[in-house]
Amino acid sequence: MEAKKFITLGIIGGIIGGCFAFGAIYGITKQHNVIQQTGKPLQLVDTSGAYALQNAFVQVVKMVKPAVVMITTEKTVTYRYWNPFEDDFFDRFFEDFGVPRFRQQQPKTYKKKQEGLGSGFIVDEEGYILTNNHVIQGVDKILVKLMDSERRYEAKIIGTDPRTDLALIKIDAGRRLPTVVLGDSEAIEIGEWAIAIGNPMGLEETVTIGVISAKGRSVLGTSPYEDFIQTDAAINPGNSGGPLVNIKGEVIGINTAIIAPYMAQNIGFAIPINLAKKVFKELKSKGKVTRGFLGVYLQPLTEELASSFGLKETKGALVSDVIPDTPAEKAGLKPGDIILEFNGKPVSDVKDLQQKVADANVGDNAVLGIWREKKKITVPIKIAERPEEEAIAKVGTESMEKYWRGLKVGDITEEIRIRYNIPAGIKGVIVIEVEQGSPADECEITPGTLIRKINDISISSVKEFQTTINKIDKKSSVTLWIQQAGKNRFCVLKGE
Repeated sequence: MEAKKFITLGIIGGIIGGCFAFGAIYGITKQHNVIQQTGKPLQLVDTSGAYALQNAFVQVVKMVKPAVVMITTEKTVTYRYWNPFEDDFFDRFFEDFGVPRFRQQQPKTYKKKQEGLGSGFIVDEEGYILTNNHVIQGVDKILVKLMDSERRYEAKIIGTDPRTDLALIKIDAGRRLPTVVLGDSEAIEIGEWAIAIGNPMGLEETVTIGVISAKGRSVLGTSPYEDFIQTDAAINPGNSGGPLVNIKGEVIGINTAIIAPYMAQNIGFAIPINLAKKVFKELKSKGKVTRGFLGVYLQPLTEELASSFGLKETKGALVSDVIPDTPAEKAGLKPGDIILEFNGKPVSDVKDLQQKVADANVGDNAVLGIWREKKKITVPIKIAERPEEEAIAKVGTESMEKYWRGLKVGDITEEIRIRYNIPAGIKGVIVIEVEQGSPADECEITPGTLIRKINDISISSVKEFQTTINKIDKKSSVTLWIQQAGKNRFCVLKGE
């Protein structure tokens, strides 16, 4: 009886399974027939919402992609090497073990073309293109490829703004070009869709999708104007300068940076488009960006510092030093002042004050709310134009007017000692500019390098530097004793 029961149950199970199989085959056949007859699949489940969302992405890409460009760059790089078959190689080898070097070998050099890759997008139908400054910085040639053509157009630089890592370039295509629609980065919300379009790793017209992960990020520490949009839409090398777009097809940011992929994945950063709009307007009209300037060095307020100055909160920006001959010095600001307000608006921290001052109009009179000696006072101040970083370093110094073997140097002031952490008693001249491809560049000298000796002659001022180099034959090599990042080393500058 038990055997018959199991046989009966098996037959019933087989019949049920067969029904399911027949239903599946029928459904597949029906779907196939519908596709053949109508060209559209049979929707067994209502997926209209999913298809609508998918279609939205498709339409955004169709709308934006024609205005996205591929940027390739070329530059000549000088490489240095030492010949291992010359005696000096062994001096260098033994020097690593603490044995002094007895001879100085002049390094050999060779030049090689280096190519770079990035993205950009057209913001004006006449051919103006926004991209990142780091994509085109220091290059010899910029080539732009449009999405609808294989031709490459040579671009010229209209202006750059290293502080925000933005650049404006222009091509002449002989026709009106498609442009993007610029959105409002202030209006975006965390969790909204984000679409990145560009040329990652040289793969043209690549689209990646994610969300807005965060706003107001300051992660690289390279500029006081960092205010990045964070996204998990995949961004890779080659995406730099390309647009970050919302679901409406509006550009809300410019893809700029990633955290090293070995450390994290899908963490990318974009410059807010509202900031880029301001930069674009000034670069197009003037070729540069003008920002306000006070002339102070600032540091954040910790709880301990705030308490020591008699403040209950850490809001504000502490003046650590005042640069001579600047609006701050003329207004009477002092180290130890805490700036609490700018034109009546509260200052939350150093970054907030820097942005408020940068946005102020040059020549305007402003009022600072200052905390000094445990009292609040107001200080009127006139906004000046912010100079280049090198010019700030040169305030109060005598400097060379012309290059010498690719170098311009300046005197060391107290501000420069603080800026470059040069100990008291160390003498020399500070390098303020280096020409690309020059003997100084080949010797890996950079701005901020301290030159202490020339051919065993100690140097303590620009005047002494000039007197010494005037006595050197142009064709002779020169040995410099320099200090970089707190370490001393020798280098040889080639003659003509």
